[in-house]
Amino acid sequence: MENFPVINLKNLNGEERKSTLDQIEDACQNWGFFELVNHGIPHELLDSVERLTKEHYRKCMEQRFKEAVGSEGLEGELKDIDWESTFFLRHLPESNISGIPDLTQEYKEAMKEFAEKLEKLAEELLDVLCENLGLEKGYLKKAFYGTKGPNFGTKVANYPECPKPEMVKGLRAHTDAGGIILLLQDDKVSGLQLLKDGKWVDVPPMRHSIVVNLGDQLEVITNGKYKSVEHRVIAKTDGTRMSVASFYNPGNDAVIYPAPTLLDKAEDTNQTYPKFVFQDYMNLYATLKFQPKEPRFQAIKTVNSF
Repeated sequence: MENFPVINLKNLNGEERKSTLDQIEDACQNWGFFELVNHGIPHELLDSVERLTKEHYRKCMEQRFKEAVGSEGLEGELKDIDWESTFFLRHLPESNISGIPDLTQEYKEAMKEFAEKLEKLAEELLDVLCENLGLEKGYLKKAFYGTKGPNFGTKVANYPECPKPEMVKGLRAHTDAGGIILLLQDDKVSGLQLLKDGKWVDVPPMRHSIVVNLGDQLEVITNGKYKSVEHRVIAKTDGTRMSVASFYNPGNDAVIYPAPTLLDKAEDTNQTYPKFVFQDYMNLYATLKFQPKEPRFQAIKTVNSF
């Protein structure tokens, strides 16, 4: 199988811009995922976020997880839970970081700085996608905006070492509901996989990289030219895997629908996607996350009267 796409974002600023845009286009069309290097976020900041996240897990989360799964561990296959320890940070439209218990001031400040860098990177990437799609600059950011701006938040997860990984998934297979997702993942312990051509493919750990994947909303807006891709985390026996995934999503009241210019270019306009309010889609997703996305796209058509 071809190699997982790794994009040197720095090359957008030089003679290799066209070939780099082509690499991103191929990744969006054929993978739904790619890995960024030279993305502009300082390595020192990434190292701090990783160190502080792992320290926080050991001090505040690890014992809770052990108590939650019980002393006996896994006695049979578990299909409806995930082998993960998580908490969520909200950045936009309003931050909740100051109210999260157990976070040190150093950790809060690092995550705020990291979120600011990621927000800029997400918006830069959305404009790159606009360029590749033939949309005017800023189209995707505007489509996500709603009346109060985008939703932007971070899922901080640790996937503990698992004694019986055949019995449980770290995170069950799903597509992401939102817009564009930027992930800082453990560079030593692997586990993230995506489904490509019917086979599960590892997303390789790479120090100081940012993994990018596309959510359901970008599939709708691009009228299916780009696809959100099913992915999962497998439980591992060789250590705890860190995952800091940040979701740049539409605002709650943003109305999502295929970009009209992409409808014009579609080979079969009968296969168009629905028009809906983002929050309505999220309400539906909450109950159908681990099921195929296509029925969600059909079900959302009955929710509103566009």
